[in-house]
Amino acid sequence: EVQLQAFGGGLVQAGGSLRLSCAASGGTFDGYAIGWFREAPGKTHEGISCIGSGGDATTYYAESVKGQFTISSDYAKNTVYLQMNSLKPEDTTDYYCAAVLFPQCHLGRSWYDYWGQGTQVTVSS
Repeated sequence: EVQLQAFGGGLVQAGGSLRLSCAASGGTFDGYAIGWFREAPGKTHEGISCIGSGGDATTYYAESVKGQFTISSDYAKNTVYLQMNSLKPEDTTDYYCAAVLFPQCHLGRSWYDYWGQGTQVTVSS
């Protein structure tokens, strides 16, 4: 069973960038689709981006982050990244990664079976 750990959060000024990492332990990401989520006010996890497994890794983005965030993978390092640019105070929240043993990804929370602990992102104005 793959275990996930998200890290790379921190404090950044508005307009700055952060790169989050989602690392696998106890296994590899081979065959797993990976999603990134964040806590939304008054809501459960909001799906913001995901990447399918394999060489033809299709990516998806929520409209709220399209053009601002970029997901990528380095399966040699068992790591999936979320590059976040032009950060805004409203991007402040906890971010999570999740995995499912399936080729395709989805932005729905229920798609995923394995979850890592969150990493906190704070964007100051």
